[in-house]
Amino acid sequence: MTEYFSHETAIIDAGATIGSGTKVWHFAHVFSGAVIGENCSFGQNTMVANDVTIGSNVKVQNNVAIYSGTKIEDDVFLGPSCVLTNVSNPRSQVVRRGIYEETLMKRGATIGANATIVCGITVGRYSFVAAGAVVTKSIPDYAMVAGVPAKQVGWMSRHGHKLTFEQHKPAICPESKLRYKLSIVDGKKTVVCVDIDEDQSLPNDLSIGKQDYQQFRASRNNNQLKTEN
Repeated sequence: MTEYFSHETAIIDAGATIGSGTKVWHFAHVFSGAVIGENCSFGQNTMVANDVTIGSNVKVQNNVAIYSGTKIEDDVFLGPSCVLTNVSNPRSQVVRRGIYEETLMKRGATIGANATIVCGITVGRYSFVAAGAVVTKSIPDYAMVAGVPAKQVGWMSRHGHKLTFEQHKPAICPESKLRYKLSIVDGKKTVVCVDIDEDQSLPNDLSIGKQDYQQFRASRNNNQLKTEN
């Protein structure tokens, strides 16, 4: 029998599939027909609707509802109170059950706190949506978007650091030291990790953070000041 944890206040409907190691916390509700992978975490007051598919190692923070029509791959992070949708033009008088628009969140994507994802789009691999952003169109792999409506403001590494590309040179993540390449594919800018295959998980020695973001930011600012002087 599958071994997962659910808090006594959580509701797990018959017919839901939940992988081993997954934790479902206070007042969460997983509907029948939902499929959830291994080692996920669902915070307080979360909801997973019918026919939603969620991969492994997905972290869903408090107050997030995942509606039918949503597919979430492995290693996705959904920040507190972010909003997902499944109908672009909702009307109470018009029933659109069965024609929900699909939203795909690809592996490793991060959705910041209070961000809104308008349905019918693809959120690219390891992309990063800033807190409070309103995303209305698909996002490329590794792209960082922010604002209302969300616009791309840069590129992010797997470890969540902004990447700086110089002409014909790879960008290097300051935390992992992994290299990233920017190229043009079919007329569009595309970023890939040079050192790890896109389908490969992070090695164990790179999967635990050792410094917080503010330390990296301070170090980057100090280096910029030294360069300017």
